[in-house]
This record gives sequence, structure tokens and C-alpha cells, in this order.
Amino acid sequence: MIEPLQLSIVVDCAIDHAFAVWTEHTSAWWPADHTVTVEADLEIVFEPRVDGRIFERTRAGREIEWGQITVWEPPRRLGYLWHLRTDRADATDVEISFTELHDEPVPRTRVDIEHRGWDRLGDRGAPWRERNIGGWTSLLPWYEAAIRDGVGP
Repeated sequence: MIEPLQLSIVVDCAIDHAFAVWTEHTSAWWPADHTVTVEADLEIVFEPRVDGRIFERTRAGREIEWGQITVWEPPRRLGYLWHLRTDRADATDVEISFTELHDEPVPRTRVDIEHRGWDRLGDRGAPWRERNIGGWTSLLPWYEAAIRDGVGP
């Protein structure tokens, strides 16, 4: 079995804000080099429901699907099949939990990410997992900066 990737960060905001920035304001922080078209000014959409799509929309209106939502429990849990830059048949599973940290004097939220399902890729699973370590570690600072800079509602 190929071990899941597990990452955790703490952001300085309330849980509902952390969830909203991830799902509703993704376009404000997701870097263009982590998209299919690598175009500036893309809209990144999480359709807010189970079976909703995750996709990028170009200025010309072209939509490119990245995944499908499997768990939608705002503001605590989000899960999706993930196939950014790959075929849907090669989708892996991402689950994100948002947890309020009550012992802090200011609102803080722990964001735990588990990315799994590498085994279904066969021999490609282990190298694809390793490649995704770099993807996540380069992506999360953008999310943290968006929280710090006040993106969102």
C-alpha cells in the first residue's frame, strides 16, 4: 500500500473563513502554474455540493475539469476526486478537514489534508505521490498568504 500524503497547517482565521477561502475564493490565491492552461485571471470553481465539479474557467469561457466533490460539509470537511492535469480514470482522493482551535486567544483553524488513492495508479502511483508532495508544499503558502492578506468575505 502506498501511504497517503498528510499535511497540516494552521491559519489565523475562523473556521468558516478558512473553508470559504479554500472553496469560494480559490481564484484569488491559486497560482496559474498549478492550472491546466497556465493562464492568468482564471476563475477556479468548486461547485458547492456533493457531485459538484471542480474546474478552471478561462476568460474565453472554456472549462477544464479538475475533479469532483465527494464530501461537502461546510465548514468542517471537504473531499474530492482529484485529476488535475490527468485523466479522470487516474483520479486520486483528497480529504480536507478544518478544525477550530479553541485554546487560542484569536480565531485559528487547523487545516488537515489527506491525499490518497495512489494504489489505483499501479506502477505510476509512487512517483505520482512524490510529485504531489512538491505540488502541495508549493501551493499551501499561497493559501496561507491569502488568509493573512484578508482574501474572502
